[in-house]
Amino acid sequence: MEMLMFKKVIRPLVAALGLVLLTQGAAHADEAEVKKAVEAFVGAPAVESVAKLPYAGLYEVVMKSGELVYTDEKASFFLDGRLIDTKTRKDVTAARMAQLSSIDFASLPLDHAIKQVRGNGSRVLVTFEDPNCTYCKRLGKELSQMKDVTLYTFLFPILSPDSTEKSRNIWCAKDRAKAWNDWILEAKTPAAAKCDSGAVDRNVALGQKLRINGTPTIFLADGRRLGGYVPAAELEQQLASVAK
Repeated sequence: MEMLMFKKVIRPLVAALGLVLLTQGAAHADEAEVKKAVEAFVGAPAVESVAKLPYAGLYEVVMKSGELVYTDEKASFFLDGRLIDTKTRKDVTAARMAQLSSIDFASLPLDHAIKQVRGNGSRVLVTFEDPNCTYCKRLGKELSQMKDVTLYTFLFPILSPDSTEKSRNIWCAKDRAKAWNDWILEAKTPAAAKCDSGAVDRNVALGQKLRINGTPTIFLADGRRLGGYVPAAELEQQLASVAK
């Protein structure tokens, strides 16, 4: 709720200002003071980190929601947009967001995911998916075309109570991979099944910790995050970049 109010306040400001870099005086506040000022404005302890940037006295502010904005030493304005380095032509914001959204791949509890090995399984993809997600079904068709890949599917029911029921039934099926593919590719409703399905609840908690706000969300073995539906051709390119 606090972040929604925050957005309502800064969006009109951004629209009016555009991406303007404002120069301040020689003295600069430290990160702690900027954080305090931003949280006083938001009215909640919503700041994850603050860092001084080498651009016209700007400070990068990363919110606990995963959003990134820029401000000055007094938090007298907020900029929500792309910061471009004109010398290198680098999208500083995009690079930073990619860094912020990446994860420690080795820390993922892969035993809580449905595992499928195709071909030699040399390449690895992890997905967080809701069984009632339309784009997850589209992604499933793309993934079915891929070879020499190991797929880990974390059941991540966030859309409806029915999503949770389907996830539990799939997790408790004798052949989880078959139950998942039967549903996601052929719309065959998973049979009712009972077991310890606590892994599904833990997946939801994990997804929230990783700031996964939608499905499908894909992770590569180097920790990079790909949000949303990605066609097989692009996935192949991304997997090739991991190998390099």
